[in-house]
Amino acid sequence: MKGVIRMKKLSVIFGALAVILSDIMCAVVAYNYCAIRWGMEYAGYSAPPGVAFLYAVPYGIGIAACVGLAIVFKKQERL
Repeated sequence: MKGVIRMKKLSVIFGALAVILSDIMCAVVAYNYCAIRWGMEYAGYSAPPGVAFLYAVPYGIGIAACVGLAIVFKKQERL
């Protein structure tokens, strides 16, 4: 019984971590998009603002890993 509770807690923790990471990702990408756009208009940056979306790649990998782990722990809870 103790292992089931532990798996359920881990499933919930990784699910919550995925949600938190997605919120942080949105904030980071939005901030960098605005900063690059401002820099392009006023400071002479040459990169297009769309480059800011590259910051989403590592966050996306982390979110996918957390969701995957949450699913694995949820399945182990049932066993």
